[in-house]
This record gives sequence, C-alpha cells and structure tokens, in this order.
Amino acid sequence: MDLRGCGMLSACLATRACTAALLAAFAAATLGQSPAIPSPAQPATPDAQADTTTTAAAPEPRNGDRRRAVKLYLSATKLYMEEHFEEAIKSYDEAAKLDPTNPNYRLAAGVARSHAVSALIQSAAKDRLRGDDAGARVALAHALELDPKNVEATQHLYELGDDAARTQPERPYPLVSSEQPSLSLGDVIQLEPQAGLHSFHVRMDKRQMIEFVFKAYGVTAMLDDSIEGTSVRFDLDDAGFEAASRAVSMITHSFYVALDEHRAVVAEDTTANRAKYVRQAMETVYLSGLKPEEMTEVSNVAKQVFDVKQAQIEASTNAITLRAPRDTLDAFNSTIRQLIDGHSQILVDVKLIQIAHTASRNTGVQPPQTFTAFNVYAEEQSILNQNASLVQQIISSGLAAPGDTLAILGILLASGQVTNSIFSNGVALFGGGLTQSALSPGPASANFSLNSSDSRELDDMQLRLGDGETGTLKEGERYPIQTSSFSSLSASIPNIPGLNSAGASGSLSSILSQLEGSVPNVPQVQYQDLGLTLKATANVMRSDQVALTIDLNITALSGSLINGNPILNNRSYSGVVTIKQDSAVVIASEIDKSESRDISGTPGLSEIPGMSNLTDKDAQKNYATLLVIITPHVVRSTQDSGRTPMRRVDMKGSQ
Repeated sequence: MDLRGCGMLSACLATRACTAALLAAFAAATLGQSPAIPSPAQPATPDAQADTTTTAAAPEPRNGDRRRAVKLYLSATKLYMEEHFEEAIKSYDEAAKLDPTNPNYRLAAGVARSHAVSALIQSAAKDRLRGDDAGARVALAHALELDPKNVEATQHLYELGDDAARTQPERPYPLVSSEQPSLSLGDVIQLEPQAGLHSFHVRMDKRQMIEFVFKAYGVTAMLDDSIEGTSVRFDLDDAGFEAASRAVSMITHSFYVALDEHRAVVAEDTTANRAKYVRQAMETVYLSGLKPEEMTEVSNVAKQVFDVKQAQIEASTNAITLRAPRDTLDAFNSTIRQLIDGHSQILVDVKLIQIAHTASRNTGVQPPQTFTAFNVYAEEQSILNQNASLVQQIISSGLAAPGDTLAILGILLASGQVTNSIFSNGVALFGGGLTQSALSPGPASANFSLNSSDSRELDDMQLRLGDGETGTLKEGERYPIQTSSFSSLSASIPNIPGLNSAGASGSLSSILSQLEGSVPNVPQVQYQDLGLTLKATANVMRSDQVALTIDLNITALSGSLINGNPILNNRSYSGVVTIKQDSAVVIASEIDKSESRDISGTPGLSEIPGMSNLTDKDAQKNYATLLVIITPHVVRSTQDSGRTPMRRVDMKGSQ
C-alpha cells in the first residue's frame, strides 16, 4: 500500500478540524477564561481519555502557574499558526505540566505533533522523488521520534528499504549452497543418519565392521563383492557419522554412495567402482563478461585440475556445461566463484582541463610620421590650370570675380570637384608674395582599445578497467593527410555513363570539356589522430593503493607544411604512478605563454623618458594551460585470500 499521499490528506483534515478549536481556545484564554473541555460526544483518543481521568485526580495548580500556562498556550498557538509545530509542541507540553487540570493543553500538543509528523512525511516524500534517500531517511527517523507508533512513517521506511534493495547489484556468480542444489539437473540424495556420538573398539573382518558401524547410526550398508573379508581392528571414541564413516573408508579402502535416506552402497575405492556407482551431475555455469580465450582457460581448469571428463563451452550464451560428480562440481563452483569475486575493478576518472587567455591592448597617440612642404602660388596655379573649364563656369556664373583666386579655389574645393590630400590635414603658411610656402603634416591618430578573451574547457571521461587490464582513451579528432596519389598517366578519362557516354546532358558537357586533356589524379589519404590519447593499465596492490601505468600522447598541427603535408607536433609521457584510491594526481601539465609589444612614435621624441607613455603602444599577451588529472576509484575490491603474515627469516645460522 502506498501511503505517500495519506500524510498530506490527514494534515489538511486535521488542520481544518482543529483550527476552529484552537482559535476558540485562544479567544477564551485572552479573555481570562479557561478553555472549554470537549464534550463526551466529541471523538477522543484513548490517550486523551486517560489524560482526562488523570486530570480529574490532579491537584489544583496555583494561580501563577495557571497564568503562565495560558501565556505558553497563547505563544504555542501563534507558533502553530506559523507552522512551527515542534516549537509549539514544547510550549503545549510545558503548559500541560503547569496546569494538568486543563486537558486541552495535551490535546493541542497531540494535534501539533500530528501536523509535525505529517510535515516530515511530506518532506521525506519530496526527498524520495528527488532521489535524496539519505534526507528522506533522516526525516522519517525524526518523525518516528515524535510519534513512534505512526504507521505512515513506518510504511515510508519500508518503501525506502525496498528501493535500496532494488538498486543493489547482483552478484556476478550466484551463490549455491548444498541445501539448495539449484544448478543440478536433479536433487542429490543425502543420507540422514541418526544423531549422536558412538565409540568403537572392535576387531572383525571388513564386511562385518562396515555393517556394524553404519548400523550404529541407523544406516543399512549394502556391500559390494569387491569388499574383502580380511580382519582389521577399529578403535574410535565419541564420533559422529561423518567422522566414523571417513575412518572406516580409510581403514577398509572403500567409499559409499547413498541410495536413499537410510541405505547406502559400499564398494572398494577404485576407479572402476567410482565410475560404476558414483552418480554424475550435469551443471551449466554462466560466465557472462568473459572473453573467448578466458572461457577456454576455465574449461582447461575444469578438465586438468578437477578431472572433469566432459566440459562443453557454449559461446552463444557464454556458458560452460559440465558433467561430473556432485562433490567435484561443488569444488569447481567454489573455486570459480572465488576467482571471479576476487577480480578487482577500477574506475579511472580522467579530467582534461584547458584554460586559454588572450589580451590585446592598444593605447597612446601616434603623431604624424610625414610632413609635406609646397609653394602656395605654384599649387594654386596648378589647380587652376587643371580645372580651367570649371574656373570659367564659376566666373561666368558670377560666383567669383576673375582675379579672386582664393574664392575660386574655395568654390572648387567646397563643390567636391577638386580634391587634394594636402588640404585634408591642414596647412601652416610661412613666407610672403611669390615665395609664400605651406607645410602640411601627415595624419595623426589616438588609440584606446582593449580586446580580451578567456576560454575554459573541462572534459570529464571515465574508463573502467579490470585488475591488470589495459584500456585506451582518445579525445580529439581524426585529420586526413594525403600520403600519395594515383594517376593513370593518360589524358583519357574513365567511361562514366551520363557524362561521356549515352545520356550526356548540356550541364554535364561543360564538366566533360574541363576534364578532357587532363590527367586524372586520385589521392591516397591516411587519417591521423589529433588530440589526447591515454593508455592506462591499473593494478590494485596489497597496500590498497592503485598502480597506474600511463602512456600519454598529445598530437596537434604545427601550422606549417612540407610538400603540402602538415607538420605534426607530438608530446608524450610514459611512467608509473602509485596513489591511494579516490585520490587525484596531475600526470601532465602544459603551459604555453607568449607576449609581444609594439611602439609607434617619433624617433628621438618617443625615446625620451616619460614621453614613451604618450606614443602608441600595442601589447599582446597569450597563455594557455592544459592539465590532465586522474583519479582511480576501486569499485570492486578483492576478497581476502587468507594469506599468512610475512615473517623475517634469519639465514645466519643456516650456513
């Protein structure tokens, strides 16, 4: 049953039902009257009834305590209206202690407690929807502290437990116990001997002794003809059936096979008898995730180590089917389970951080670099002679007198019919008469600009590796590079239907005319990996540290060409880093920095101390940073192999 909405519904109903009562009690307390006791017709909880009974026998409080209780009740009601339920509960409880004769104080505390629990349940439901199971668990635990018998909070805790159980990863290899032989083709028959300890001190032949010992535990032994009747002595004290049967097997060189719960066949321990009597079990072991060569190794282990005669690999399902005695299959399962569970896995977290900054600053004044000197009279006559027709039009129209040279020149320049660079920057006159000259400076400029750009890039990559496994991680792009070209060494083009054969169109004919007479050239292209290539091998050490064998290569275009082919810049790093798990290490750090500065000014003037700040300066700064950070996380730890502690051996006395 899902009770996530019950908390909200109960909170709303409780709020509407008790708000009027609290307001009435608030008004009564303000007027100096004691709050009214609920009538018997109103529903009341068993706790409320018990409190009423206790209140009847409680002594009358003092007037000062009664007034303090009313003040606490008023303050608690304000807190309740502001939805501070837990603070209101404390004030209600203190008021009930000061005036135990008024049951409404405890009733109000119960209502506030119900609202506080409902608010915590709603908060837990929101946290659960957001995926914050820890926050939801804390809220529900606090709700149960306020109301230990709350069914809704308990139900929500059960749902959190179910969510956690569903997220638990399954074991890569299922556990199989002897009590549940789920992987066997049929149930294995087990003897059920009588419990108890027995002592044996007998001397008799083997057949009689086997029957005598088995019968002591309620098991009937059916002897094979291979058991000889030679006499042996058997002494054993306080032994159960397992110990006694093992001792008998060692003395008589025999073994037994259960027929049912109380009968067993006993035969001489030979290869032929075991093949004759021991039951064969068939089992399919699923080994998902193993490579074909690893599956072959598992099959070889089953055949060579455990003497499994029949072992068949099923590549389609990644499983191996075995046929052998039950004890052999149990030993094989236990060994393979330990090998698979003991295989560590490491999650390598690689962060590639790139930071680039470019700044360009151009400030200052660039004074004129050139000056032009000319004779004013000669320049005027040159302009008038070049524009004689325009001068006649100006004079004939009455805009200027025939001898007014300056007016005529002004009209020509203002109309835009005459342009000259010497008039664009102004002139400085000196001299007089026919020798009057002018000096025209070149253009001057003032610069005040700043260009700045910053870029930050973070690439977060993860690589999951097994213990001792090698993985490769690539970040970048593949760039085509022409390595060679193929040519038919003839001017004839291949036969292309629709182009130079039947079906040629007008638009294709122009293409055909361009190809005729040219030698077809087919380029051969090879793609080169640009960017970062990381090759890592992870090993978990006995000290719980992780050893990373790293081969890092960074390839980029240099920007120059040789015979049309780009030149590549390569930077590589190889080494072994040993760090603790969940710790980060910087395995590569590259910083490129360049700075340039240009000054434009007047020779001599710009070199004077203090005057260089007035000239034009163009400064550019560029720097780039590359960081490669690796953090290994052991997501699957190895099992304890049960090794003995290391001991120091003193070899001095052994010589």
